[in-house]
Amino acid sequence: MSQSLNPAPDTAPKLSYVALVSRDPSAADKVLGGLLGLTATDCALPTGGTAPAYAVGESALLICEPGDPFVDETDRTGVHHIGLYYADMDATAVRLGAAGIGVKDAGAGLNGGRRMALEAGDTVGVRTYLVDPLDIDRSKSDRIERIDHLGVASADNRQAISVFTDTLGLPIESQQTDMEVETVVESFTSDKYGVVYHTRAPRPVGGLRVAFLTAGDCELEFLQNFDPNHGAELSHGASGTTRQDQGAVTKYIESRGAGLHHVALKSPDINATLAALEDAGCVMIDTVGRPGSRRALIGFIHPKSMGGLLFHVVQRD
Repeated sequence: MSQSLNPAPDTAPKLSYVALVSRDPSAADKVLGGLLGLTATDCALPTGGTAPAYAVGESALLICEPGDPFVDETDRTGVHHIGLYYADMDATAVRLGAAGIGVKDAGAGLNGGRRMALEAGDTVGVRTYLVDPLDIDRSKSDRIERIDHLGVASADNRQAISVFTDTLGLPIESQQTDMEVETVVESFTSDKYGVVYHTRAPRPVGGLRVAFLTAGDCELEFLQNFDPNHGAELSHGASGTTRQDQGAVTKYIESRGAGLHHVALKSPDINATLAALEDAGCVMIDTVGRPGSRRALIGFIHPKSMGGLLFHVVQRD
């Protein structure tokens, strides 16, 4: 029998850090450190080098270069893995192993700490490590409050909840369906009979099933294609829509499989933040906030502005 969908607080983890791979760390630093005002601390890698960790809320964004052993020597840019902190790492490893999650010692972590790797095949494609908490200087940014969520391209939200809530202990924050619906209106205009309008039945053209699971002061946002028949339509150079969001998730799964997809940062004033990024020369997907999940306004930064990393800004109560 599965555990409660709202696990006890002592079994719920916190997000220590998110590891990302950027082909241009200086461009990422320009956005995260320069424009968004996040404080960077150099963290020691097991290989002997360092990588900057940008403090954001209670967690951090670790920017790694392609080919670094800390990110499995991958050349692919994007969100590589998350580090979850539990009060008792060893007890958690035993519990997860008994529940069927593969756990192995991954050697030294950041700053000489410990880390254990969870088998990605057992965590619906989300690369996950058990890690020590990260002791770094915290940010005092006027533009960014914390990570709002980490977007996950999901093949099956029910399975994701089974793993991350029932087994790993992340409480469900909320679930919803985002849908773009197309309505066609026909008009019949006559010089004798006047004008008649006929509205066809609404037709869904794109949608996502969404589940938010809490890790510390942010969520994992699992995004599952509502209907595979909707395909993967993308309009490059245009502002985003729900249909395009669904298309992006679909294409990601087709090319890489299910896994970590993007980072969303919470801002008290999304339009001011997007304007500052655009004025500084960042390539933008959205220049003003548009409607998103949880009654939020969202706006995406183009990956080329951060060396291949997909970020967006969120404003919500």
